[in-house]
Amino acid sequence: MMQNVSESLAGRVGVINMLGLSTSEIDAVSSEVFTTDSERLMKRIEKAKKLDLNDLYTRIFKGSMPKLYADDNVDLEMYYRSYIDSYLKRDIKDLTQVADEMAFYNFMTVIAARTAKPVVYAEIASECGISSPTAKKWLSILMSSHIIALVQPYYNNLLKRVTKMPLLHFLDTGLCAHLLKWGNPEALERGAMSGAFFESYVFSEIYKSYLNAGKEPPIYYYRDKDKKEIDLIIYENGALYPIEVKKSASPGKDAIKHFSVLEPITEPEKFGELSQTKMKIGNGAVVCMANDLLPIDAKNWYVPVWMI
Repeated sequence: MMQNVSESLAGRVGVINMLGLSTSEIDAVSSEVFTTDSERLMKRIEKAKKLDLNDLYTRIFKGSMPKLYADDNVDLEMYYRSYIDSYLKRDIKDLTQVADEMAFYNFMTVIAARTAKPVVYAEIASECGISSPTAKKWLSILMSSHIIALVQPYYNNLLKRVTKMPLLHFLDTGLCAHLLKWGNPEALERGAMSGAFFESYVFSEIYKSYLNAGKEPPIYYYRDKDKKEIDLIIYENGALYPIEVKKSASPGKDAIKHFSVLEPITEPEKFGELSQTKMKIGNGAVVCMANDLLPIDAKNWYVPVWMI
Protein backbone atom coordinates (compact mmCIF):
# COMPACT_ATOMS: atom_id res chain seq x y z
CA MET A 1 0.00 0.00 0.00
CA MET A 2 2.80 2.41 0.87
CA GLN A 3 4.46 1.81 -2.49
CA ASN A 4 1.35 3.04 -4.30
CA VAL A 5 1.22 6.37 -2.44
CA SER A 6 3.04 9.11 -4.34
CA GLU A 7 3.70 11.33 -1.30
CA SER A 8 6.29 10.48 1.35
CA LEU A 9 3.79 10.89 4.26
CA ALA A 10 6.75 11.77 6.52
CA GLY A 11 5.42 12.86 9.90
CA ARG A 12 1.84 11.93 8.95
CA VAL A 13 1.86 8.17 9.22
CA GLY A 14 2.72 5.80 12.06
CA VAL A 15 4.46 2.51 11.29
CA ILE A 16 4.17 -0.32 13.81
CA ASN A 17 5.94 -3.61 13.09
CA MET A 18 3.78 -6.56 14.09
CA LEU A 19 5.37 -10.00 14.33
CA GLY A 20 3.79 -13.29 15.36
CA LEU A 21 2.06 -13.64 18.71
CA SER A 22 4.16 -13.27 21.83
CA THR A 23 3.80 -15.74 24.70
CA SER A 24 2.02 -13.01 26.69
CA GLU A 25 -0.55 -12.61 23.91
CA ILE A 26 -1.04 -16.37 23.57
CA ASP A 27 -1.57 -16.73 27.34
CA ALA A 28 -3.78 -13.59 27.52
CA VAL A 29 -1.34 -11.91 29.92
CA SER A 30 -0.69 -8.17 29.81
CA SER A 31 2.36 -7.53 27.65
CA GLU A 32 5.20 -5.34 28.87
CA VAL A 33 8.74 -4.51 27.81
CA PHE A 34 11.22 -7.06 29.14
CA THR A 35 13.42 -5.79 31.94
CA THR A 36 16.15 -7.18 34.18
CA ASP A 37 14.94 -5.03 37.07
CA SER A 38 14.28 -7.45 39.95
CA GLU A 39 11.33 -5.51 41.41
CA ARG A 40 9.47 -5.49 38.09
CA LEU A 41 10.30 -9.15 37.54
CA MET A 42 8.84 -10.05 40.93
CA LYS A 43 5.58 -8.33 40.01
CA ARG A 44 5.48 -10.32 36.76
CA ILE A 45 5.61 -13.64 38.64
CA GLU A 46 1.99 -13.13 39.65
CA LYS A 47 0.86 -12.66 36.03
CA ALA A 48 2.96 -15.03 33.96
CA LYS A 49 1.90 -18.58 33.22
CA LYS A 50 4.45 -21.29 34.02
CA LEU A 51 5.72 -23.53 31.23
CA ASP A 52 7.63 -26.76 31.79
CA LEU A 53 10.17 -28.08 29.28
CA ASN A 54 7.57 -30.03 27.25
CA ASP A 55 5.16 -27.08 27.15
CA LEU A 56 7.94 -24.74 26.10
CA TYR A 57 9.18 -26.87 23.21
CA THR A 58 5.62 -27.47 22.07
CA ARG A 59 5.33 -23.67 21.87
CA ILE A 60 8.70 -23.36 20.13
CA PHE A 61 7.81 -26.10 17.62
CA LYS A 62 4.37 -24.62 16.91
CA GLY A 63 5.67 -21.08 16.42
CA SER A 64 3.77 -17.83 16.74
CA MET A 65 1.44 -17.56 13.73
CA PRO A 66 -1.98 -16.29 14.94
CA LYS A 67 -3.95 -18.74 12.79
CA LEU A 68 -2.43 -21.70 14.65
CA TYR A 69 -3.85 -20.45 17.95
CA ALA A 70 -7.21 -19.36 16.56
CA ASP A 71 -7.97 -22.84 15.20
CA ASP A 72 -6.59 -25.99 16.86
CA ASN A 73 -7.60 -28.08 13.84
CA VAL A 74 -5.11 -26.44 11.48
CA ASP A 75 -2.59 -28.93 10.09
CA LEU A 76 0.81 -27.55 11.09
CA GLU A 77 2.74 -29.14 8.23
CA MET A 78 0.28 -27.96 5.59
CA TYR A 79 0.06 -24.48 7.09
CA TYR A 80 3.80 -23.81 6.99
CA ARG A 81 4.18 -25.44 3.56
CA SER A 82 1.47 -23.13 2.20
CA TYR A 83 2.99 -20.15 4.01
CA ILE A 84 6.40 -20.70 2.45
CA ASP A 85 4.89 -21.34 -0.98
CA SER A 86 2.89 -18.10 -0.92
CA TYR A 87 5.85 -16.19 0.57
CA LEU A 88 8.13 -17.30 -2.26
CA LYS A 89 5.61 -16.76 -5.04
CA ARG A 90 4.10 -13.44 -3.89
CA ASP A 91 6.01 -11.54 -1.22
CA ILE A 92 9.46 -12.21 -2.64
CA LYS A 93 8.44 -11.05 -6.11
CA ASP A 94 7.05 -7.85 -4.58
CA LEU A 95 10.29 -7.16 -2.73
CA THR A 96 12.78 -7.99 -5.48
CA GLN A 97 13.37 -10.19 -8.46
CA VAL A 98 14.53 -13.64 -7.37
CA ALA A 99 14.86 -15.68 -10.53
CA ASP A 100 15.23 -19.10 -8.92
CA GLU A 101 12.60 -19.81 -6.25
CA MET A 102 14.11 -23.19 -5.37
CA ALA A 103 17.54 -21.62 -4.82
CA PHE A 104 15.96 -19.07 -2.49
CA TYR A 105 14.12 -21.83 -0.62
CA ASN A 106 17.43 -23.68 -0.15
CA PHE A 107 18.94 -20.41 1.05
CA MET A 108 16.15 -20.07 3.66
CA THR A 109 16.88 -23.60 4.87
CA VAL A 110 20.61 -22.82 5.24
CA ILE A 111 19.75 -19.64 7.17
CA ALA A 112 17.35 -21.58 9.43
CA ALA A 113 20.20 -23.93 10.34
CA ARG A 114 22.24 -20.89 11.39
CA THR A 115 19.74 -19.39 13.82
CA ALA A 116 21.47 -18.04 16.96
CA LYS A 117 24.84 -17.98 15.13
CA PRO A 118 27.02 -15.14 13.80
CA VAL A 119 26.64 -14.32 10.11
CA VAL A 120 29.57 -15.22 7.85
CA TYR A 121 28.50 -14.29 4.32
CA ALA A 122 31.28 -16.25 2.58
CA GLU A 123 30.27 -19.47 4.37
CA ILE A 124 26.58 -18.99 3.60
CA ALA A 125 27.34 -18.22 -0.06
CA SER A 126 29.57 -21.29 -0.38
CA GLU A 127 26.96 -23.57 1.18
CA CYS A 128 24.21 -22.25 -1.12
CA GLY A 129 26.29 -22.05 -4.29
CA ILE A 130 25.73 -18.30 -4.72
CA SER A 131 27.97 -15.23 -4.50
CA SER A 132 28.55 -13.31 -1.25
CA PRO A 133 26.76 -10.16 -2.60
CA THR A 134 23.74 -12.32 -3.47
CA ALA A 135 23.78 -13.89 0.00
CA LYS A 136 23.85 -10.40 1.52
CA LYS A 137 21.00 -9.24 -0.72
CA TRP A 138 18.82 -12.28 0.02
CA LEU A 139 19.49 -11.94 3.74
CA SER A 140 18.25 -8.34 3.56
CA ILE A 141 15.04 -9.67 1.95
CA LEU A 142 14.46 -11.99 4.90
CA MET A 143 15.06 -9.03 7.21
CA SER A 144 12.67 -6.75 5.29
CA SER A 145 9.90 -9.32 5.56
CA HIS A 146 10.65 -9.94 9.27
CA ILE A 147 11.54 -13.59 8.82
CA ILE A 148 14.84 -12.98 10.60
CA ALA A 149 16.51 -10.30 12.70
CA LEU A 150 20.21 -9.45 12.70
CA VAL A 151 21.55 -8.44 16.11
CA GLN A 152 24.47 -6.05 15.87
CA PRO A 153 27.50 -6.51 18.16
CA TYR A 154 27.83 -3.93 20.90
CA TYR A 155 30.91 -1.85 20.15
CA ASN A 156 32.74 0.65 22.34
CA ASN A 157 36.23 2.14 22.01
CA LEU A 158 37.10 0.52 25.32
CA LEU A 159 36.16 -2.93 24.02
CA LYS A 160 38.66 -3.11 21.18
CA ARG A 161 38.65 -6.85 20.54
CA VAL A 162 34.96 -7.11 19.64
CA THR A 163 34.06 -9.01 16.47
CA LYS A 164 31.95 -7.10 13.95
CA MET A 165 29.74 -9.96 12.68
CA PRO A 166 25.99 -9.62 13.32
CA LEU A 167 24.12 -12.43 15.06
CA LEU A 168 21.22 -14.07 13.21
CA HIS A 169 17.92 -15.11 14.80
CA PHE A 170 14.83 -16.59 13.14
CA LEU A 171 11.85 -14.66 14.50
CA ASP A 172 9.38 -17.54 14.23
CA THR A 173 10.76 -20.78 15.66
CA GLY A 174 7.88 -22.78 14.16
CA LEU A 175 8.80 -21.71 10.63
CA CYS A 176 12.47 -22.42 11.40
CA ALA A 177 11.60 -25.94 12.67
CA HIS A 178 9.50 -26.63 9.56
CA LEU A 179 12.31 -25.58 7.21
CA LEU A 180 14.71 -27.92 9.01
CA LYS A 181 12.21 -30.82 8.91
CA TRP A 182 11.83 -31.34 12.66
CA GLY A 183 8.84 -33.63 13.03
CA ASN A 184 7.71 -33.05 16.62
CA PRO A 185 8.56 -31.04 19.78
CA GLU A 186 10.17 -34.03 21.52
CA ALA A 187 12.69 -34.62 18.73
CA LEU A 188 13.45 -30.89 18.61
CA GLU A 189 14.06 -30.72 22.37
CA ARG A 190 16.43 -33.70 22.26
CA GLY A 191 18.15 -32.65 19.03
CA ALA A 192 21.48 -30.96 18.36
CA MET A 193 19.81 -27.58 17.73
CA SER A 194 17.78 -27.58 20.94
CA GLY A 195 19.89 -24.83 22.54
CA ALA A 196 19.87 -22.66 19.40
CA PHE A 197 16.06 -22.82 19.19
CA PHE A 198 15.81 -21.96 22.88
CA GLU A 199 18.05 -18.93 22.39
CA SER A 200 16.16 -17.70 19.32
CA TYR A 201 12.85 -18.13 21.16
CA VAL A 202 14.12 -16.00 24.07
CA PHE A 203 15.47 -13.36 21.69
CA SER A 204 12.22 -13.17 19.70
CA GLU A 205 10.13 -12.81 22.88
CA ILE A 206 12.28 -9.94 24.17
CA TYR A 207 12.37 -8.39 20.68
CA LYS A 208 8.57 -8.57 20.39
CA SER A 209 8.10 -7.08 23.86
CA TYR A 210 9.67 -3.84 22.55
CA LEU A 211 7.87 -3.82 19.20
CA ASN A 212 4.51 -4.42 20.90
CA ALA A 213 5.15 -1.36 23.06
CA GLY A 214 5.90 0.71 19.94
CA LYS A 215 9.63 0.89 20.72
CA GLU A 216 12.73 0.11 18.70
CA PRO A 217 14.43 -2.90 20.38
CA PRO A 218 17.77 -1.67 21.84
CA ILE A 219 19.24 -5.18 21.71
CA TYR A 220 22.86 -6.07 20.98
CA TYR A 221 25.21 -8.96 21.71
CA TYR A 222 28.88 -9.28 22.62
CA ARG A 223 31.58 -11.50 21.22
CA ASP A 224 35.30 -10.83 21.20
CA LYS A 225 38.32 -12.42 19.57
CA ASP A 226 38.95 -14.45 22.74
CA LYS A 227 35.53 -16.08 22.15
CA LYS A 228 34.01 -14.51 25.24
CA GLU A 229 30.30 -14.03 24.58
CA ILE A 230 27.23 -12.39 26.07
CA ASP A 231 24.10 -13.61 24.31
CA LEU A 232 22.13 -10.37 24.58
CA ILE A 233 22.77 -6.83 25.82
CA ILE A 234 20.00 -4.29 26.33
CA TYR A 235 21.34 -0.74 25.97
CA GLU A 236 19.07 1.85 27.57
CA ASN A 237 19.53 5.22 29.28
CA GLY A 238 23.32 5.06 29.29
CA ALA A 239 23.44 1.61 30.87
CA LEU A 240 24.10 -1.93 29.62
CA TYR A 241 22.04 -4.87 30.88
CA PRO A 242 23.74 -8.21 30.06
CA ILE A 243 21.62 -11.32 29.47
CA GLU A 244 22.79 -14.90 29.11
CA VAL A 245 20.48 -17.62 27.75
CA LYS A 246 20.82 -21.19 29.02
CA LYS A 247 18.48 -24.13 28.49
CA SER A 248 19.56 -25.65 31.81
CA ALA A 249 17.33 -25.49 34.92
CA SER A 250 20.35 -24.65 37.08
CA PRO A 251 23.11 -23.09 34.93
CA GLY A 252 25.48 -22.22 37.81
CA LYS A 253 27.45 -19.02 38.40
CA ASP A 254 29.66 -19.69 35.36
CA ALA A 255 26.76 -18.41 33.25
CA ILE A 256 27.62 -14.82 34.20
CA LYS A 257 31.43 -15.13 34.07
CA HIS A 258 31.70 -13.11 30.84
CA PHE A 259 29.66 -10.16 32.16
CA SER A 260 32.93 -8.81 33.57
CA VAL A 261 34.25 -8.03 30.06
CA LEU A 262 32.05 -4.91 30.13
CA GLU A 263 33.73 -3.45 33.21
CA PRO A 264 36.14 -1.11 31.32
CA ILE A 265 33.16 1.07 30.30
CA THR A 266 32.58 1.98 33.97
CA GLU A 267 36.08 3.47 34.34
CA PRO A 268 37.09 4.96 30.96
CA GLU A 269 39.72 7.27 32.49
CA LYS A 270 41.89 4.26 33.36
CA PHE A 271 42.08 3.40 29.66
CA GLY A 272 42.80 6.89 28.30
CA GLU A 273 39.20 7.71 27.35
CA LEU A 274 37.15 10.77 28.33
CA SER A 275 35.12 10.55 31.54
CA GLN A 276 32.03 11.55 29.52
CA THR A 277 32.07 8.10 27.91
CA LYS A 278 31.49 6.44 31.29
CA MET A 279 28.56 4.05 31.37
CA LYS A 280 26.82 1.94 33.96
CA ILE A 281 26.34 -1.83 34.00
CA GLY A 282 22.81 -2.55 35.20
CA ASN A 283 21.24 -5.71 36.55
CA GLY A 284 22.06 -8.84 34.59
CA ALA A 285 19.93 -11.93 33.95
CA VAL A 286 20.35 -15.57 33.04
CA VAL A 287 17.18 -16.63 31.23
CA CYS A 288 16.86 -20.36 31.82
CA MET A 289 14.54 -23.24 32.76
CA ALA A 290 14.62 -22.43 36.49
CA ASN A 291 11.30 -22.85 38.31
CA ASP A 292 11.53 -19.55 40.18
CA LEU A 293 13.12 -16.12 40.02
CA LEU A 294 16.33 -16.53 42.04
CA PRO A 295 19.28 -14.24 42.85
CA ILE A 296 22.76 -15.23 41.66
CA ASP A 297 24.49 -12.32 43.41
CA ALA A 298 23.72 -8.69 44.26
CA LYS A 299 23.18 -7.66 40.61
CA ASN A 300 22.27 -10.80 38.65
CA TRP A 301 19.25 -13.11 38.64
CA TYR A 302 18.13 -16.43 37.25
CA VAL A 303 14.97 -15.59 35.27
CA PRO A 304 12.60 -18.43 34.29
CA VAL A 305 11.97 -18.40 30.55
CA TRP A 306 8.18 -18.31 31.07
CA MET A 307 8.53 -14.88 32.69
CA ILE A 308 9.80 -13.07 29.59
